[in-house]
Amino acid sequence: MSNDNATIVYTLTDESPLLATASLLPVIRAFTAAAGIRVVKSDISLAARILAAFPDRLSEEQRMPDALAELAALIQQPAANIIKLPNISASVNQLRTAIAELQSKGYPVPDYPEEARSAEERDIRARYAKVLGSAVNPVLREGNSDRRAPPAVKRFARKHPHSMGKWSPASRTHVAYMRGGDFYSSEKCMTLDRACDVRMDLVTKYGEEIVLKEKVALLDGEIIDSMFMSKKALCQFIEE
Repeated sequence: MSNDNATIVYTLTDESPLLATASLLPVIRAFTAAAGIRVVKSDISLAARILAAFPDRLSEEQRMPDALAELAALIQQPAANIIKLPNISASVNQLRTAIAELQSKGYPVPDYPEEARSAEERDIRARYAKVLGSAVNPVLREGNSDRRAPPAVKRFARKHPHSMGKWSPASRTHVAYMRGGDFYSSEKCMTLDRACDVRMDLVTKYGEEIVLKEKVALLDGEIIDSMFMSKKALCQFIEE
């Protein structure tokens, strides 16, 4: 992993930030290329960190580098420049789901042992322990990311829950929202019962069909979601 001044490391994480990368990263690269700056990717997603923890159980083609360890070394360099996207603080349930998905794809990573009864199981739990929770932030922020409240503070908060206070009729706060024509009213969502390809079309008010994307491959069980906002409804809402 390069640590020169002309390189920016862009982290790959999970869920929405990973989806956003598909459109955001090309934009970043287009701007930085003009300045002669390279943007390289570093995969610190939950799946990548699981695979990096068990190189001895994977084939050469399946192995992943320990990108988080590489970033830990890079962050000590004055010239380090890292774009760190939000990442999940993996729970045990999320870990088990990720393990099952990797196993279904042919990666022979071990199950997470509920209890460590043998030396092998203790070793497995110890490796997975480095993946659970906020494993990323303490590395990239050098420990300055522990926002856990002490037990005494938690007990006090449970005993004395914070009150929202009284809402005064004299308050000049005004809450407004669109009654139609917004993303909420137009959203349509479905879970696919089979793998298929879809096409994205824009139908104008004149009935003209414009193909926005010819083909998008979707998987069995994948969720597809679409929505739009009416410019006319938005302008009317702002005027009101």
